[in-house]
Amino acid sequence: MERLIDPARFRDVLGRFASGITVVAALDDGAPVGFACQSFASLSLDPPLVMLAVGRSSTSWPRIQRAGRFCVNILAEDQRTTCAALGRSGPDKFADVPWRVSEHGTVRVDGALAHVECALHEVYEAGDHHLVTAHVVALDAAEDGRPLLYYRSRYAVGAF
Repeated sequence: MERLIDPARFRDVLGRFASGITVVAALDDGAPVGFACQSFASLSLDPPLVMLAVGRSSTSWPRIQRAGRFCVNILAEDQRTTCAALGRSGPDKFADVPWRVSEHGTVRVDGALAHVECALHEVYEAGDHHLVTAHVVALDAAEDGRPLLYYRSRYAVGAF
């Protein structure tokens, strides 16, 4: 298909859609593995499904996919350093990130606004990303707090 849209213009225009930031995390051979993800959404109430988009170049995703279950940690506005740590490449991204293993064997990031624990459902090829769907097996949320947002390629916070 002929490219009709300039990638820089695409990024600029769609960057005006504010999104929350999550950390998708699992255990791989007893060690935490994860990545920061802004492309996350609810998909279905019956059955309870969520979806996320993962770059095909991700080195963390194959390890999470192999685990078969993961937690989507919805970050709070004070978790910019957590987002930065999990947004970079490297062997020990969790070195300064407080986390714990859930009863479902996923990685929960401490201080997150919400946790959505998932079992992998399907993975689809979608351009330069994988579109992942997952069954929700458990979830919880903090009573208070505000989300860490991403807007125009920068962190943002909103008034709610």
